[in-house]
Amino acid sequence: MRNGARQMAAIEILSSLENQRRPAADAVKAWMLTHRFAGSKDRAEIGDIVFGALRWKQSSAFRIGEDTPRAWVWGALRWGFGWSAEAIEQSCYDDPHAPPPPTDAERTALADATLEGAPAWVRGDYPEWLDASLARAFGEARGEEGTALAAPASLDLRANTLKTTRETLIAALGESPKLKEAPAPTPYAPEGVRIPWAQGRTFPWATEQSFVKGWFEVQDEGSQLAALLSGAAPGMQVADVCAGGGGKTLALAALMQNKGQIFAYDVDGRRLAPLKERADRAGVRNLQIRAPMRTRDALADLHGRMDIVFVDAPCSGSGTWRRNPDSKWRLRPNALAKRMEEQREALALAGPLVKPGGRLIYVTCSVLPEENEDAVASFAASYAEFAPVGLNASFPAYERGLALQMTPLLTGCDGFFIAALERRV
Repeated sequence: MRNGARQMAAIEILSSLENQRRPAADAVKAWMLTHRFAGSKDRAEIGDIVFGALRWKQSSAFRIGEDTPRAWVWGALRWGFGWSAEAIEQSCYDDPHAPPPPTDAERTALADATLEGAPAWVRGDYPEWLDASLARAFGEARGEEGTALAAPASLDLRANTLKTTRETLIAALGESPKLKEAPAPTPYAPEGVRIPWAQGRTFPWATEQSFVKGWFEVQDEGSQLAALLSGAAPGMQVADVCAGGGGKTLALAALMQNKGQIFAYDVDGRRLAPLKERADRAGVRNLQIRAPMRTRDALADLHGRMDIVFVDAPCSGSGTWRRNPDSKWRLRPNALAKRMEEQREALALAGPLVKPGGRLIYVTCSVLPEENEDAVASFAASYAEFAPVGLNASFPAYERGLALQMTPLLTGCDGFFIAALERRV
């Protein structure tokens, strides 16, 4: 496929999303299944254009003066991927399957448009209804923070210290013919490995022998730092009560060096399904998986016994917009309210498990204060035996009282929030 045909494919996919409320990845996959002539390079390029259009949807519409899939696609190419206005126009003439060439107004916009006078939510490419929340979080910097949250993200890995070292993993990945970009250490997480994003390229990490042998897990640096700041150490009793598929569970287990006990629980037992296989591959031997029970409390015997209870709370995912740009446009106020209720329930579940002197660690991949410092304040007000305590961080982050907020702009990772509360009695 030529460039013009790829643009047209992206426009078709984006148009389908306007009529069908579903993840963009599903829409891309559906298009590919009905257009099997598209090769692997075509699929990667089309996917990047679709997600780029969603990353920079607001700013593209503002610059071009049209809020349409065609404007989003050309805006992504022009200001996201660095195409010239001339290259975009020429791609429409070179290919009979391309979109119609730009109009005079579109041609002028592609050549000269700026974001001068644009409000923060346009400059930052996020939904207007979230502007007040992001103003609370970042003030006048919210546009810049939104811009960083719209940019493509690197692929971050965590070297599994139960089986290897970061240096050995980097050397092994450096020999992979499937990896075009050199892996490098992450700047803050001691076991993190970063593979830069590159347009039109994907890394099939699940087929790497180093992954099959359990040498690494895919995990953003912010998530690794959250696990590290929990204070999990060998010999402790730790509960991960929103474990899901177990990414942070495995990181905590590695910090514990297979000494002590870690319990993984999730209110939706189906989410725990991949965890045993992942733990076996990683060489984790101190894990107990606790699935919900119909008539009994699956965590009753853990009450008052845990040194650390880790709450990786369900949230809006606003801190991961770099990886899931369509999710910011699908988020609605009622969905945010539901996540906040789930956070209250998760904290209420976790509190009784903590022993006196132990800690409750609250983490979200969100940058919204309603899910972060507000949730912590509400919990502390209702549970007088808990008090917030400081975190010993060696990386840049916003201070939210004694809690921390990481962001792509400030920390270079996803937007993770982390707070620690100690049980005094």
